[in-house]
Amino acid sequence: MKTTRSYPAYTVTKKAELSIVQGHPWVYADEITDAPETQPENGALVDVLSQKGRYLGTGFLSLASKIRVRLLSRNANDTFDEAFWQRRFEYAWAYRKTVLRPEDLTCCRVIFGEADQMPGLTVDRFGTVLVAQILSVGMEVRKEQLLPLLARVLRADGQQIDGIYQRNDAALRDKEGLEQGKGWLEIPGEQHPASTETEICENGVYYKVDFENGQKTGFFLDQKFNRRAVANIARGKTVLDCFTHTGSFALNAALGGAAHVTAVDVSESAVEMARRNAARNGLEDRMDFVCEDVFDLLPRLEREGSPYDFIILDPPAFTKARRTAQNAMRGYKEINYRAMRLLPRGGYLATASCSHFASEAMFIKMLHAAAHDAGRQLRQIEVRQQAPDHPILWNVEETDYLKFFLFQVV
Repeated sequence: MKTTRSYPAYTVTKKAELSIVQGHPWVYADEITDAPETQPENGALVDVLSQKGRYLGTGFLSLASKIRVRLLSRNANDTFDEAFWQRRFEYAWAYRKTVLRPEDLTCCRVIFGEADQMPGLTVDRFGTVLVAQILSVGMEVRKEQLLPLLARVLRADGQQIDGIYQRNDAALRDKEGLEQGKGWLEIPGEQHPASTETEICENGVYYKVDFENGQKTGFFLDQKFNRRAVANIARGKTVLDCFTHTGSFALNAALGGAAHVTAVDVSESAVEMARRNAARNGLEDRMDFVCEDVFDLLPRLEREGSPYDFIILDPPAFTKARRTAQNAMRGYKEINYRAMRLLPRGGYLATASCSHFASEAMFIKMLHAAAHDAGRQLRQIEVRQQAPDHPILWNVEETDYLKFFLFQVV
């Protein structure tokens, strides 16, 4: 390189160079061919160079992870001072203000990791609380600088932010050599709320959100507009919502005018939360709740007879690794096959997968096979994905994970 750089440099393989040039921000440990003689601190900023010494980018070093460097920038002129991070946060917030309605901004994903060029950082907003999850050591060592800065950026735009809660209890932190834990981020001179529960309103439905103990950051925001799509066709239908979790699809269907909705989950605590959410929205008179394994429920309904003409399948990820993806497709096929068999001709099916490793092509192939075995045809209404506050960055396949299909079964 002709210019002098202040950051330690790592040289990578031609394969890694091609991946970076095409837009992917990760460098794996086995792609590094040359490293500094003196090992930098874990989480430090480092440069990445091609075999010919060409600058490829600057990112966070992670000494414990197979993902050895997570790139932040490919601009050699960037300086990673507070102004840099402020621009990144402002850019992310401006994007949300563009793609979401004003009423959606109080419950949305504010930062979506690599898709917002903030590797390893996820931040969701629930009312006046930000809930952050950090999955990279580079973000971990900077969190006391960056998270308060994000709050200041939002406040400068007139948003009320009363506290920042950390949900750093994800198992993925182990791969970065980070301890798990959760709790309020203590900011000098600021008081955080006493409670770790809050209330949000999404699509006109009110939910209690337990951001200390709920899954992930407390509530799944990525299906926001898919729930609205379900509500649009639920009027007059008798709906079965499988894997209901906190009841979000079921509640949207009921609010959309469904004649009756049955919400099912294997977790008693999830069913109880869904029941409370129904009561909060005054919808309990047209809903009932069942605690049962969906893999047992669907065959039982097939034997006993089913009153449902609209079935929703929104299971948790059946696979979290590429090597188990094919096995997971058998689980997806089983529930989709059973749902298609249960529905009358002309009934409706909403089916989803939230696993990145279960690709859209694999999911479509599974749906074809399930329909064939069930003796049904699928009339596609629409194909959807995650909400736009969870943007998909092309060439970063990990950001593209949610598949959602609406069909009429004929």
